[in-house]
Amino acid sequence: MVEARVLISTKSQKLSEAGQSLCLVTEHLELRGAKVTDAPSLAEFFRRNREHFKPWDPPGPPGRFTAAYWENNLRRAVDDWNADRALRLHMFEKHDPERVVGRIGFSQIMRGAFQSCMLGYQLDAACEGRGLMYEALQSAIGFIFDRHLLHRIQANHLEENLRSAKLLGRLGFVREGIAPNYLFIGGQWRDHVLNSLINPNFDASRLGAE
Repeated sequence: MVEARVLISTKSQKLSEAGQSLCLVTEHLELRGAKVTDAPSLAEFFRRNREHFKPWDPPGPPGRFTAAYWENNLRRAVDDWNADRALRLHMFEKHDPERVVGRIGFSQIMRGAFQSCMLGYQLDAACEGRGLMYEALQSAIGFIFDRHLLHRIQANHLEENLRSAKLLGRLGFVREGIAPNYLFIGGQWRDHVLNSLINPNFDASRLGAE
């Protein structure tokens, strides 16, 4: 994994609505924990990428293109991280630190004997082909494995999404198979390719202490 500076509060990794205490800094990017004040920039991110994301995403509520919708969504994202349910990261280029250019989400975090989560990501159409999502995911996965101590990450994509297939392969994900009729996209149920990445440094001894 690429090295990244991790900026977190000294007392905890909790997030607040007004500002984040988690920030992963890479060569070209800052990956910040979700905060409510990102709502206008996030709404604009989805408006300008509406057609770009349409082939890959399930249908969403009409309000997802408004700041008001994202204010509520981001409050839930803050609560989810503080409750160890999910982590949402927003991507910013260092030269433009107020404009969201991508999102990474680790959702459905499960502890106990599973220690796993689901990965999703979205990148601005104007930023494709520059290696930014690869750079961002290297850092984010490193954090989830090394700091957040998860064992397994699952990431799924449509069979024709060759860009995602290539990206996940570069990151070391292994193709596990096909999930038939997995998500409702574009007016029909669509098959998805299932992929996973295992943390090679996971300390299984701590499970016995729980």
